[in-house]
Amino acid sequence: MDLVYWPVIGVARTLFLAQGLRFTIVGKDNVPRRGGAVMAINHTGYLDFTYAGYAALPAGRLVRFMAKESVFEHKLSGPLMRGMKHIPVDRTAGAAAYRNAVKALRDGEIVGVYPEATISRSFELKEFKLGAARMAQEAGVPILPTTVWGAQRVWTKGHPKKLGRTNTPIFITVGEPMPVAAEADIVEVTAELKRRMQVQIDGQQVAYPPMRADEAHLMPARLGGTAPTLEEAMVIHRADAERRREEARRRAEQG
Repeated sequence: MDLVYWPVIGVARTLFLAQGLRFTIVGKDNVPRRGGAVMAINHTGYLDFTYAGYAALPAGRLVRFMAKESVFEHKLSGPLMRGMKHIPVDRTAGAAAYRNAVKALRDGEIVGVYPEATISRSFELKEFKLGAARMAQEAGVPILPTTVWGAQRVWTKGHPKKLGRTNTPIFITVGEPMPVAAEADIVEVTAELKRRMQVQIDGQQVAYPPMRADEAHLMPARLGGTAPTLEEAMVIHRADAERRREEARRRAEQG
């Protein structure tokens, strides 16, 4: 029984309705009604995992997301995350999270992961980590290439969140399941996963309604927006990482 997850979904649906979010879901029949699967999701905003999970509901499935450990330590979000059986990830030592994810997959759960690890400030696909493919291979389950477009307009890194009634279109595509053979090359599988997700995003962007001029910062430079390029975004990402390391070092010295 999921005594926490279903009520949270009810609250989320109410919020989506209040915001006027307009969902277009493609490929919902690709979500298996039973058995494990790795749902690999692109990462452009703080709430895109909720939208990806929404696409699994027509199949009667709940997605157990891998999320950074600090979310589980928060006094409000922590009990909810644990109650929904999501999987905490310590980015400095991820072996335990990996084992827990593989176990959940073998137990027949859908596990949601971000192959890019962190939000893409360019809104382009970043380099993919190999974890999604490794987990799928070890657990003997397929990967569901899942892309979300429009989430960055609601709440993304470095920009004010817009949680009021915005009537924002949210496009979600779940691709055909990708089986991962026991003898498959994980690097090649990951490259194919990224290729499929790029094709899906390209299709979503073509079909997506035109965005307002004052939202140019939420559009990739490739499409005429003013978001940083992938290369520029990586420079910002490295600077952010270095700042966090320095802050951690100072806290350790003071503690």
